[in-house]
Amino acid sequence: MKILYIHQYFKTPNEPGGTRSYWISKKLIEYGHQVVVLTSSSTIDSKIVRKVIDGIEVVYFKVDYNQSMSFFERLVSFIRFMMHSTLFAFKLKKVDLVIATSTPLTVGFPALVLKYFKNIPYLFEVRDLWPEVPIQMGGLKNPILKNLSIFFEKTIYWHAKHIICLSPGMVNGVIKYTTPHKVSMIPNMAKVDKFWPREKNEQMMEYLGLSKNSFKVIHFGSLGIANDGMSIIHAAEKLLKDSSVQFVFIGGGSTEEELKFYCHSKRLNNVFFLGKYSMNETSEIVNFCDVSIVSFKNLPILYTNSPNKFFDSLSAGKPIIVNSAGWTKDLVVDTNCGYFVNPDRPDELVTIINKLKNDPTLCISMGNNARKLAEEKYDKNILCCQFIEVIKKIH
Repeated sequence: MKILYIHQYFKTPNEPGGTRSYWISKKLIEYGHQVVVLTSSSTIDSKIVRKVIDGIEVVYFKVDYNQSMSFFERLVSFIRFMMHSTLFAFKLKKVDLVIATSTPLTVGFPALVLKYFKNIPYLFEVRDLWPEVPIQMGGLKNPILKNLSIFFEKTIYWHAKHIICLSPGMVNGVIKYTTPHKVSMIPNMAKVDKFWPREKNEQMMEYLGLSKNSFKVIHFGSLGIANDGMSIIHAAEKLLKDSSVQFVFIGGGSTEEELKFYCHSKRLNNVFFLGKYSMNETSEIVNFCDVSIVSFKNLPILYTNSPNKFFDSLSAGKPIIVNSAGWTKDLVVDTNCGYFVNPDRPDELVTIINKLKNDPTLCISMGNNARKLAEEKYDKNILCCQFIEVIKKIH
């Protein structure tokens, strides 16, 4: 089959960001399919650039986007990509199936157009429950836009051949508007060959200004409003006098500068913002840290999340501290690979960090449980094959 894959934020392992679409595309090619990915880039020189990356035909449209944009600026970016991808997709010949993966929800528009006018079926992948996420976070307030967005969401679900959700909570959100039999759950992916326990890279630690002997707590990935990085900073503030604990942030986002300013003003020399890195570099940094934090604001809609950093932390064999009272809380507690803390109570985070720091055997045990879970249930090879099975059933 010739499969058109629409993902506004497609990333390869050489770039910072989630690589789920890359691994799925690679698996599709392995099964003999042709894959054309439509995505965006703010760094290309031309309006459109075509590349072949590891057998994947990738079409980049020049569309600016970053997490510091206002809601209106993001909306403009979403619409621009929607129009570019729709026009390109409509001209593309001999497409057998479309895969559209959110966010944003607007990636469903070109899939709908091809369904209406060319009768090409599409699979829709829900990575976040839009528009409910921006509604609950206060980004989408206009009642007319709210109603239009919900109508658009229902339309996409109704006409999809199948829908894949990344968490049980997302499944529950989707089946409010469509029939359960055409909805599957395939969570984000662990990458056991990219993140794994090994000897610590002390040279890199030294280069980054980190102590070789400290207990390192890492948060890697996005630092947007939804991630509530300040809840971690408040815990770091309470541990300032304990020089044996260091907090490491990898990634970036709309709140990064605010967090840096706060740390500077409070002289928090135990907090390090290291910037963005490729997957291989991120893997090295995560490996020499001792515990991983997966942080989100205390909003019910965010309990449904399925974050990349959670599954990469499993792969890396790290104890995981989550502060989202959803399925990831149940997972770490039930499998004894981490802890849940209330994001509104930094003292809880301090207590757990101290507990893990003072009990290396517990750290090792939880890390082993995490790695086992990644290998046996959530590795990308397992989940990509599940994705392929869904495609076999619907086409």
